[in-house]
Amino acid sequence: MTNPSLTSPVDSSDAGALAELWQETFALTRRLFLQLTRRPSTLVAGVLQPLIWLILFGALFSNAPEGLLPGGMSYGRFLGAGVIVFTAFSAALNAGLPVMFDREFGFLNRLLVAPLRSRSSIVLASVIYITALSIVQSIAIMGTAAVLGYGWPGGAGLLIVLVTLLLLVFAVTALSLGLAFALPGHIELIAVIFVANLPLLFASTALAPLSFMPAWLGWLASLNPLTFAIEPIRAAYQGPIDLSAVLLEAPYGDVTGQTCLIVLTALTLGLFLLIRPLLNRKLT
Repeated sequence: MTNPSLTSPVDSSDAGALAELWQETFALTRRLFLQLTRRPSTLVAGVLQPLIWLILFGALFSNAPEGLLPGGMSYGRFLGAGVIVFTAFSAALNAGLPVMFDREFGFLNRLLVAPLRSRSSIVLASVIYITALSIVQSIAIMGTAAVLGYGWPGGAGLLIVLVTLLLLVFAVTALSLGLAFALPGHIELIAVIFVANLPLLFASTALAPLSFMPAWLGWLASLNPLTFAIEPIRAAYQGPIDLSAVLLEAPYGDVTGQTCLIVLTALTLGLFLLIRPLLNRKLT
């Protein structure tokens, strides 16, 4: 029989550490949401912009010629997956801005000298905040798409949508946080965000299928991480999803739903491992 006196102190210490980490993360996350409630224009703009894209682009290409889109789907339904992914991507790419502003205003230095149980709570708070914000924005887009008649994924399809979005948001959030600690100021970070946003959007299957693109752009789109997030979500809107089915006929070969999720998972893990040494240096 195990002696409780030998195990209880360790267990209680671990439980206490987890409780303190949770309290610190909750407090820092609450601070970010309080900032959002005081400046709700960030959330409003983050929802309105993709809604405008969905409505205007859907109307602009509503009379697209037959055979342009796979399966004869409407352009609004085709576009919906792209707008959902781009909304989550844009929100996650901005994840580093609050950290950057904390750096510039000196608040991050105050946190670093505070008696925190773990400075990982600073990163965890940003991840939780951006993930929640991205999911809220994406659900708003999905709801609007459903009202416009572009459909709604079923139960299994909705699960695929959420898993895909979470993988993408975690990966891009890791990249943005790394940039927030590596770049000298918010001007440089905003410049990177502006430069990355639209090229990655247009060099993906968000607005047009690969068959509609020139060969060089088709290669770029088939390697773009946004494409690997768009295609499973688009498939989720078309009915019962089969992850072993081919979702993308890329120039280098057929890509299945499983491949898309594996690529996103590898990207997420790779980016977190890449920025971990940088975060350890900056947060010590």
